[in-house]
Amino acid sequence: MDVLIHLFVGLHIIGIASLLGGFLTQMKAMGQGTARFVPAMLHGALTMLVTGVILVGLNQADDQTVNNVKIGVKLALLIVILGLVYVKRDDEKVDKGLFGLVGLLTTANVFIAVLWT
Repeated sequence: MDVLIHLFVGLHIIGIASLLGGFLTQMKAMGQGTARFVPAMLHGALTMLVTGVILVGLNQADDQTVNNVKIGVKLALLIVILGLVYVKRDDEKVDKGLFGLVGLLTTANVFIAVLWT
């Protein structure tokens, strides 16, 4: 079971890297007001959602304790991120504030995962 959990943790990290990497590659464009949500950001958010749900299930099946409040907060942030990226994915330009919000929420999600014990 540990190998399976570690596999999905790795896939979850790849999803985070895709979402945050897509954001970071658009930082210069954000400064110019021409940033857009790239497909990697949508795919990363979806990967995070699917692997996160699987990780919760695997950890509960392995009789490990799961902090449901932490998972709920992370899920709420991810749903907001996913909603914004999905709705605005076809727009040629995304408002700076909205684009920055996705980056902020993504970064907050990473720090919640690491620091909230």
